[in-house]
Amino acid sequence: MIAALEKPHILVVDDDDRLRQLLGKFLAEQGFMVTMAANAAEARRKLAWFLFDLMVLDVMMPGETGIDLLASLQKKRGMPVLVLSAMGEANDRIKGLEVGAEDYLTKPFEPKELVLRMKAILRRSPAATPKVMQVAFGDFIFDLATGQLRRGDAPVALTSNEAAMLKQLAQNAGKPVSREDMAGAMPGVGSERSVDVQITRLRKKIEDSEGKPLYLQTVRGAGYVLYAKAAS
Repeated sequence: MIAALEKPHILVVDDDDRLRQLLGKFLAEQGFMVTMAANAAEARRKLAWFLFDLMVLDVMMPGETGIDLLASLQKKRGMPVLVLSAMGEANDRIKGLEVGAEDYLTKPFEPKELVLRMKAILRRSPAATPKVMQVAFGDFIFDLATGQLRRGDAPVALTSNEAAMLKQLAQNAGKPVSREDMAGAMPGVGSERSVDVQITRLRKKIEDSEGKPLYLQTVRGAGYVLYAKAAS
């Protein structure tokens, strides 16, 4: 059996890089599993890959706005949405609620208030149930909740660093992850060169040809990317 995810999985969508990173770190410290997107297009890709318990969505983004994204997902999404915006006017709050937001919080806000509002939404949401979180590539299935990798029915042994690396790549499936970010996610790995060594070891376990990887590929100047899909 594949274990279910115990932590609520939150999608944070905000074009402000600094705020998005700080918010992601704070929510992770509060016990949430966090996936982030910088714009509506990236959010759509993440929604296609994963199941989420709640989306924290910024209104004012270049291109497709948060309100536009929310309106387009109103009939498709299976999770509640909390809208963030620097605008505090009543008509903006009303518009967000009209297109399906569960709650509305105006920037700047206290992070603790955001967490309290999120927890209140999750308590009353029927979607707030444990989700199976796994991605598949080739014959492999990786469980993000347990850090376990299987090839068919057979478990594949991973070191703690390999599991941490694969989890970070799986959370960002289809999107490059920098060596710097990967080094920060693995205890005891302090250099980008060490990341390259770990990647080589991981490829030996999941690729038929290490010289021509299909799933775990190098993106020049950007890092590494895992090409995977949500497991059924």
